[in-house]
Amino acid sequence: MNKSSFLNNNSTNKSAIALICIIAMVVGFMVSRVVLSISMFLYGINALIGTNPKDWLKNKWWLTGIAWVALYAITYFWTSDKGNLGARIETKLPFLILPLAFAYAPRLNPRQLQIIALAIGSLFVVSACYSVSFLIRNPAYYIWGYKVSQMLPTLPKEDHIRTSTSMVLYIIWVISLWSSFPSGTARRALASIACVLVVFLHILAAKSGLVSLYLFLVCWSFYILIKQRKLAGLIIILGIPLFLALAIRVMPTFRERANYIDYTYFMLKHSDKSGLFGDLSRIISYQLAIDLIKQHPLRGVGAGDVKTEMDTAYARNYPDFPASARLVPHNQFLTVALGCGIPAMIVFAIWVFMPLGLLRNNKRNFFLFMTWFILFFQLMIEPVLEVQLGVFLVLFFLLLQTTALPPPDNDLLLKAYK
Repeated sequence: MNKSSFLNNNSTNKSAIALICIIAMVVGFMVSRVVLSISMFLYGINALIGTNPKDWLKNKWWLTGIAWVALYAITYFWTSDKGNLGARIETKLPFLILPLAFAYAPRLNPRQLQIIALAIGSLFVVSACYSVSFLIRNPAYYIWGYKVSQMLPTLPKEDHIRTSTSMVLYIIWVISLWSSFPSGTARRALASIACVLVVFLHILAAKSGLVSLYLFLVCWSFYILIKQRKLAGLIIILGIPLFLALAIRVMPTFRERANYIDYTYFMLKHSDKSGLFGDLSRIISYQLAIDLIKQHPLRGVGAGDVKTEMDTAYARNYPDFPASARLVPHNQFLTVALGCGIPAMIVFAIWVFMPLGLLRNNKRNFFLFMTWFILFFQLMIEPVLEVQLGVFLVLFFLLLQTTALPPPDNDLLLKAYK
């Protein structure tokens, strides 16, 4: 075998391994954190074998991510709960490998991307069927549960936020690659999967997922209408309120969720402080976090002590709050500032906004921006990067979307910040 054949076979093998690892990551995301960790590690090893570590330093987004994670680690010297700090740092280990892995991984061809899209879509449909099966078996119980904000069981378990958001990001990714898929049969299958997921998102009725979905649909419709001058954009815009009205009428979980949100808004206007309403608890967590940040602006309270300090603030200001309603700041920026100080938050903010430097004036970058925007929205309402599934969600879908960039832009994560 000559050298050229060996290199071609090696590249083919690496592409096949990359494809398997990507699918395995999503399987792990849904059912096993151990599988998720192993598949991320193997994907990184497969991508980085044979690369020059000196070249890694050209990826400034990766370096900035390491910098803000390192600022977490530095708080070891003034954190009391070092065990919790270790757990917080451990969840962020994918920052060390995934950005580089996607930058150096072999570029997948359209057929491989189609396989990934069909496989991941099928996994999401299985996840949706899992949730709906509970509703079918005991509809009265679960419909009643939506009156008090108790959601259907999901995969990943007990994480309807990540479940619903990942489905929306998947739909965006599939649409961004639509013209690249070589098979008409596959396109029909993917369109069917997308429709099933849209319907399921309304049955699940998770606010974060629905807000993300409609943010995308509204922006996409205006993009089609303005950039492409197609009537389809206007049809989508006009169809949104009609679909919402139909969903409220025929989907009892969605209807009860809407009623619960209305009641929550009513309690917000009346300054409820019972801690029984998640959205109100989130707002109070912002207020308490800002007060604590003012007291510790430069180095924070220590990344491992965020929960302890917040519990103390709740006990002092809201003593009647039940323990289950005492939240860490439900905003990733505030969480970083509280744990590590405002300078660390600035470094984190730079890391968050750096992917916008990848944007170019072409169609597919609209979808990259929408992926970034939805993830940014998640960072504003949840401490997403404090849990393993949240770290995976942010890194995986943002990096996966770069595979939709046309050459040579699909190498931008490696080259854009030289």
